[in-house]
Amino acid sequence: MLVSRSARSCLARPSSPLVTNLRKQYFYITNGLRPRTARPAIPSGKRRESSEVGDNDTGHIETRPNEGILFFDSVFPLKLQWLSRIPFLNPDKLLAESLKKVNHPDLALAEPSSIIKRALPEKLPLTVTKVLPRLREGGAFVKFTHDEGITVTELENTLKQYLKEKPIKPWFNPFQQVRASLVRGKPWIEDLYRIPSSRVKVEFLPTSPETSAAELTQETLYSLFRRYGKLAEIVPEPFDSKVLPRYAYIDYTRLRFATMAKNCMHGYVVGTAEGGGKAGTLLKLSYEPRAKAGWIWSWITSHPRIVLPLAVALLTAASVAVFDPIRTFFIRMHITHGLHLDDQPLYRWAKSWLNRGYDYLRFRNRKAENDSLKIVWEDRQGAISQLQTWMIETADTFIVVQGPRGAGKKELVVDQALKDRPNKLIIDCKKIQEARGDSATIAAAAAEVGYRPVFSWMNSISSMIDLAAMGTIGTKTGFSETVDTQLAKIWGNTTTALKQIALSHRNKKDEKEAQMADDEWLEAHPEYRPVVVIDNFLHKNNEGSTSIVYDKLGEWAAALTTQNVAHVIFLTTDVSFSKSLSKALPDRVFRQITLSDCTPEVAKKLVLQHLHAESDEPHAAQGEEKVTPAQLESDIDELDGVIQVLGGRLTDLEFLARRIKTGESPAKAVRQIIEQSASEILKMYLLDVDTASRNWTPQQAWLLVKKLASDEVLRYNELLLDPLFSNGEAVLQALEQAELITITSNNGRPYSIKPGKPVYQSAFEYLTDDEVLKARLDLAIISQLIGNENKNVEKYENELKVLAEMPGTPAELKPRIQYCLAKVMGSQLKIQDYEAESGKLKKVLMDKF
Repeated sequence: MLVSRSARSCLARPSSPLVTNLRKQYFYITNGLRPRTARPAIPSGKRRESSEVGDNDTGHIETRPNEGILFFDSVFPLKLQWLSRIPFLNPDKLLAESLKKVNHPDLALAEPSSIIKRALPEKLPLTVTKVLPRLREGGAFVKFTHDEGITVTELENTLKQYLKEKPIKPWFNPFQQVRASLVRGKPWIEDLYRIPSSRVKVEFLPTSPETSAAELTQETLYSLFRRYGKLAEIVPEPFDSKVLPRYAYIDYTRLRFATMAKNCMHGYVVGTAEGGGKAGTLLKLSYEPRAKAGWIWSWITSHPRIVLPLAVALLTAASVAVFDPIRTFFIRMHITHGLHLDDQPLYRWAKSWLNRGYDYLRFRNRKAENDSLKIVWEDRQGAISQLQTWMIETADTFIVVQGPRGAGKKELVVDQALKDRPNKLIIDCKKIQEARGDSATIAAAAAEVGYRPVFSWMNSISSMIDLAAMGTIGTKTGFSETVDTQLAKIWGNTTTALKQIALSHRNKKDEKEAQMADDEWLEAHPEYRPVVVIDNFLHKNNEGSTSIVYDKLGEWAAALTTQNVAHVIFLTTDVSFSKSLSKALPDRVFRQITLSDCTPEVAKKLVLQHLHAESDEPHAAQGEEKVTPAQLESDIDELDGVIQVLGGRLTDLEFLARRIKTGESPAKAVRQIIEQSASEILKMYLLDVDTASRNWTPQQAWLLVKKLASDEVLRYNELLLDPLFSNGEAVLQALEQAELITITSNNGRPYSIKPGKPVYQSAFEYLTDDEVLKARLDLAIISQLIGNENKNVEKYENELKVLAEMPGTPAELKPRIQYCLAKVMGSQLKIQDYEAESGKLKKVLMDKF
């Protein structure tokens, strides 16, 4: 067995009887013999009660001469700090009461007090006077007295040698041993809730206010603290730090080493010989947490380049894994009407019985309307049959139904051609285009296909997060998504739902179909494909930003047709639809149906059907004038004349029929329609209101109105020669888009211009009959023409000035001079004529209201 030099010198020195007794006891211990007496050096009757916060609750343990303090670790588990949070429980006091039995030999070996009892050799010449448990640090202070003939250092060495030969392993950790060390400083016994850490902060304080402390070197700190366990690192305070007092960090490899060092060295005074300066240096030790509170949040905020992209990836994965199947389900229900009560037979039957009386009248009205429209569908039976034939063919291209507003495109396609198709998806581009803002656009697009849940408000929040990230890390995180990306997600989920609906008709029991791939089966069975109807395509396409939405919609529709997922039908009023759709399908020829106005014969039958249905009504609406048979006969005679004026637009014909039902004569009703149309033309095309959003000037629109009022058809190329139409083709296309005019083509080139609606012809004549309005708008045209001629005069005068400044007048320049003079003269004559005409128009404005 190894014995320290101090212990050996003490035992070998012949002095007092106490030393001789200590030598005898040590001999018995080292040779494994039992002493003759039980515990002569530890009289149990001299122990005093222990306190968990030191003597007199001061937080310190007072020592007198011949007294010392030992610290034992591994007495308690280190994970019992949570006991301090239990109300009405003082765990330190509870353990202190149990440790009063330290001298009782009948304690169980699993008790913490038994561990301390076993750690003290029976022959060790000391008397335990106080035990202070340290639950938070897993150990206990043991205060003892000893004789004058032996030092505390010798007792410490003897105790360590004994624990090394006979190690004690606590019950809660059989791989760890109980250790004991002498307390060299003045420990602070506090009951604050402070968690031990493997890092200890050592502060260097002066021993008195008049002196100064010395900053210990790493070598000195190593020699003082290495005895308590393996050191990982010694970190001194930076030399340029202004923090006082000076300090250093000592990192231990294990937590138990740090608790032993803190309790044994707190309050230790480093003398001059050890490097503590002239007056010595007082050491103050405290635990320094390695992981500070909120370290997770601190790490997250300190690494935005890692956290933000990771958060985006997690949110995207969650959206795909959780929300996408839900959204696909709702889109399927929207297309198949699985959640619509109005489409359930039982609900319709119950509703009809509950509202029998009201539904009877409503059924008669609806039947009358259906009978009147049946005339129109009979006239367009060829277009309906053509659409139904295309629905059972495998051609992967678009079907485009083009016609002016009010021509009945949607009713023809949805109510007639597709009335027997169970799965139809109708997307109204007007609702998407008229939505203001990115969030509203996304919400409108989602509502059209039944895409839910949709978090359109997240787009604004994510944009703000991206803006903050741009200022923090210098780059965007990609968290925010553009409208194109959001719409692509909506169309992508819709594609999945449409494909699932089409494949739901597949008979997997059929061996032939079971061997076919999904794409092959879809190509072989076009009759089971759903139909996507895109209404109001290119609605207000001249507003710039909406063209992107239409481009994405066209690309999605192209994917549906080429992958044989669904049939796609576009309904549009724009005659230039091929420019937009050709971007999506450049190698396909579109199937097109053009709807025009009804013929005069069909228009007359439609109005008569409305009138006869009104005459057959048993009850007139309250306050509505009843049409007599004589008046009805008179109205029928007037129809032939007014139908030619009104034209065959369905909306105008229905409006005429409703006015006749209220008791107006056909002539009066048509006059009201003409006046209303004239007011619309004046407001939308001729007045200088919001001219910034227009691609034409009021003068250009008025010139068309005047010319069409006198001639029903204008030559397209002849109009482009007019001085007002220097940018003529762009203006005419804009006016056609605004439905003021209609441009007809022949062999692929535009050749004639007509009014946008048949009733506009009469409205144009009505506007030109107003002398004051005509004088005002003609005066604006003349003013513009005078300005154009003045610019021409100025241009030629400048050229003549340049020619006149040349030395001499070469004969070659004389023709050019004559040309410029003739141009100036011609423009001046035009200006004089315009001025004369302007004077007459001004006189009209001054004389008439």
